[in-house]
Amino acid sequence: MSDTGERTQLLAAAEEHDGFAAFSEAFVRGLERGDERGAGHQHLERRVDGALVGLAALAPDGSAELVVHPDARRRGLGKDLAAEVLRINPAAGLWAHGNLPGAQATASSLGLVPTRELYVMEISGEALIQAADVRLPEGVEALPYPEAVERYGVESVDQQWLEVNNDAFSWHPEQGGWDLKRLRDATGAAWYSPEGVWFLYEDGDMAGFHWTKQHSAGVGEVYVVGLSSAVRGRGLGTPVMGVGLKHLVGAGVNKVILYVESDNERAVRRYRALGFRVSESHVVYAIPE
Repeated sequence: MSDTGERTQLLAAAEEHDGFAAFSEAFVRGLERGDERGAGHQHLERRVDGALVGLAALAPDGSAELVVHPDARRRGLGKDLAAEVLRINPAAGLWAHGNLPGAQATASSLGLVPTRELYVMEISGEALIQAADVRLPEGVEALPYPEAVERYGVESVDQQWLEVNNDAFSWHPEQGGWDLKRLRDATGAAWYSPEGVWFLYEDGDMAGFHWTKQHSAGVGEVYVVGLSSAVRGRGLGTPVMGVGLKHLVGAGVNKVILYVESDNERAVRRYRALGFRVSESHVVYAIPE
């Protein structure tokens, strides 16, 4: 098996060619564990003359991602990797980031159909400035993670954060059902900044949170945003978005992206109303039931 550096170089070459990452953050973390089944992921490789040109990863939940070096495409390597993933787990769902024509052709040749679609939406320029102009309702306070911990204590803050997250994402295959270990793993990422996590509080109770991510000097992300079901329908969706966007704009960001399920029509409408537009589509392909 190759070392992490060789795999990282393959991913970098594909991202430079395609304009987006072939592996999502969770799958990259699996590679960084440094073993064949890092983070519970099983890794498969394809080599040509000793050089790593193809890589697939199968997660414990059945999701899978794969990449082929741009110089080695159209040789059947992607189909071969995908077929091996399906032999290991016939119920696997294969992510096609960007849903490129080659990925569509591979899926069709294996009899796979789309089962999930994830949008990347983005906002920039004046629309971002306006969306970041947040006004909090009376009695609602916004605090970044360090200030919330100073006031309420880390155990209380983390527990309420988990409760709101799991309430807001009870339906979500990746974001729901988190425990403290999962939160610690996520906040252990190299890019994590406590100052980039903002909470809305009402009478000492956490009403919602906005966890931001800064990719570069100019690009940020609405990493996770959620509201407690107890406050839904009270107009707090725009403020909880706004506090995170305000933080990112204050950090010098001029473009913000987010990921949202395409069938979450309510959220997509809300983001469009704020000024976001769809810039990419990522699709999961699987064997039809």
